[in-house]
Amino acid sequence: MHYRLIKLPLTVLITLLIAFLVPSAYAETAAQAAEQTIPGEFKPPREDLAAVEENIEGYFEDKPYQIPVILNDSVENHLEYFKTRGRDVFQKWLDRSARYIPVMQQIFRDKNLPEDLVYVAMIESGFNPYAVSWARAVGPWQFMPHTGKLYGLKIDWWVDERKDPIKSTHAAAEHLKDLHNLFGSWPLAMASYNAGAGKVQRAVLRTRSEDFWDLKASRYIRRETKNYVPKYMAATIIAKNPEAYGFTIPSVDPYMYDEVVISESTDLRLAARCAGATYEAVKELNPELKRWVTPPDAPRYLLRIPKGTRETFQANFTSVTADQRVRWERHLVEKGETLAGIAKHYNTTPDTVRDINGLKKNRITPGKHLLIPVDTNGRSQDLAALSPVELGKKQQILYRVRRGDNLSKIARKHSVTVADIREWNNGLKNIRAGQKIRLVVDVDSI
Repeated sequence: MHYRLIKLPLTVLITLLIAFLVPSAYAETAAQAAEQTIPGEFKPPREDLAAVEENIEGYFEDKPYQIPVILNDSVENHLEYFKTRGRDVFQKWLDRSARYIPVMQQIFRDKNLPEDLVYVAMIESGFNPYAVSWARAVGPWQFMPHTGKLYGLKIDWWVDERKDPIKSTHAAAEHLKDLHNLFGSWPLAMASYNAGAGKVQRAVLRTRSEDFWDLKASRYIRRETKNYVPKYMAATIIAKNPEAYGFTIPSVDPYMYDEVVISESTDLRLAARCAGATYEAVKELNPELKRWVTPPDAPRYLLRIPKGTRETFQANFTSVTADQRVRWERHLVEKGETLAGIAKHYNTTPDTVRDINGLKKNRITPGKHLLIPVDTNGRSQDLAALSPVELGKKQQILYRVRRGDNLSKIARKHSVTVADIREWNNGLKNIRAGQKIRLVVDVDSI
């Protein structure tokens, strides 16, 4: 029998070769990326991700996930890490998230965005307002300075709104919305949030694909960005059903507060006393404040105070006289200046300037700034000479530590506790002779 060689076009030969070789490889890949059942009631959607993205409207109704989530090897690896080596860290994230998630979700709802975007803050910072990355990104949403300012966040010597959980969430929502409008895909939007839109756009062009998982399989995005979306999916899966993975659900009060208008720079300790609250409680509600005072350049600053204390604050604050309110001068240290010279210029003492700015010695650095307390008439003040703020039968005084003093001795002398002294002095631990510390004592005992 004679066989005749049939000549086929090159394209047909390639097609036949792919049909012969690919099925087994494709089946293996599909098996690895196949959806698995998640413990509890929550499961990833079974719909094709591309179809879901194209028909996003109506998809969120009666769905446990507002952003498509799948289980593949990469997501499983992150789940395993969070359940084992990363368990303690993830539990801290959950503990902190309970305070912020309700208010953040409301912001996303108001902007008609998926509420599940709040979990981006979980993998960015663990919902820590004071988080700072190695690249100097700041806040719960880890904004870089340029991007933060681009979305309306104020960053200067007095405030850093990237730390504010409300203002930064508004900015993050707008940023994520813009990225989704650019790419039409939440996975790509999140990858862009991590790496920058330009890098993801270049990767899309080079891979000729708009599927994040194709970008992940390529060499055109960094490892951190490749892991970002799987990490988000794993964190979302656990956060939506923590008990199914052995985590505990914390009982934490939500982030709630009252707001009052402050017309001039005000010490947060004074504000706290007027509200009948602690300095720490007021500072925690206003993490954007980088100093212990409200900004002097904000004639109508909205200060947050504990929920339900507005009336108490207003009644006490209006009774504080003008000479009892301190504003702060910001002094730029120039070459050749000394602490004694600066103090003399402002008609105050070196001890006052040193204590206010937390200086351990009289050394100052050119180019740095110092805060100087100034009264409402523009005169500098020595804190020891300030009139104490009367609130009921209590007054604040500044006590100069004497040689031989310790916290227990000072507490007994003024009928207060050591814990009170530490609270009034921002967690004070050690004292030294000559140091001034704040005390709140009975009027009759002065």
